Amino acid sequence: MRTTGQFTLSAAERELLPSDEEVKEYAARGWYLSRKLFDDDEADALTAASERFYAGQRDRVLPVRPPNLAYWEPSRGQVQRHNDYIHYECHEIGRILRKPLVAAVAARLAEATEIRLFQATLIYKPPVAGEITNVVPWHADRHYWQTCTSERMLTAFIPFHGCGTEMGTITIVDGSHLWREIPGDDSTRHFAQRDRDELTRLLDEMARHNGAEVNAIPMVIPKGHMSFHHCRVYHGSGHNVSGRPRRSISLHLQDGENRWRPYRRPDDSLLVYNHDVVVGKTSEGTPDYSDPVYCPVLWRDGNSGV
Repeated sequence: MRTTGQFTLSAAERELLPSDEEVKEYAARGWYLSRKLFDDDEADALTAASERFYAGQRDRVLPVRPPNLAYWEPSRGQVQRHNDYIHYECHEIGRILRKPLVAAVAARLAEATEIRLFQATLIYKPPVAGEITNVVPWHADRHYWQTCTSERMLTAFIPFHGCGTEMGTITIVDGSHLWREIPGDDSTRHFAQRDRDELTRLLDEMARHNGAEVNAIPMVIPKGHMSFHHCRVYHGSGHNVSGRPRRSISLHLQDGENRWRPYRRPDDSLLVYNHDVVVGKTSEGTPDYSDPVYCPVLWRDGNSGV
């Protein structure tokens, strides 16, 4: 058994980490499909806890409401549900997401010695044919995290069940994290605030700008497994035509070196991420992206993140 303070992996869990070759492939392609990191009981516990949450159970609530908070409520009906800060408001979900093995995988991929939680969003795609909100247009997470210094941040997409194309699984544009950006676009605007056709055109323009093709790969994910993607890779998802709800969490992760930085949008306004009005302050008076209440350390190791 390997122990580093509170972070422990058994010998069996260490066999589930990405190999050196898989780490190289992640660096080249921008995504990785994991082995089984949650057992069936853990996956089922996520489903049960999410249902209690949707029924109104909260262990605690945010002390303030950030300006761009995604927060589905029953009055919004049968649309795609997004609920940010689920790790904070639901203790059971937070406990499961803090499983060291998940962050240890992220540390291997990001080649980091420490991984902290950045954000966790509970997502539910209703089995409603043609529901337009179920379609997530192409975007890259880094665009919304411009107040972060790190270029190594990544996201684990965690379905609570087997998830394939019929459920509208996450789809990755292979290798797009290596593309050069087209200057001038205000990419900090969230995809929910932008026209879907516009974002599709922007992706095509990005591909042409880089002499590349859009190679979109759906992630077919068995129960207990998850996908990881680089913060700069383009991704989206389609309709849920399975007849069953698609239940998942997007677990956004930061390496230990990440810090807040000021970032100005094209109109010269200062970008504000939700954390900036929630987390504590550093000694310099800036938002503390290592605030242990909202951004706890999930993995720490002195030997190259393994």
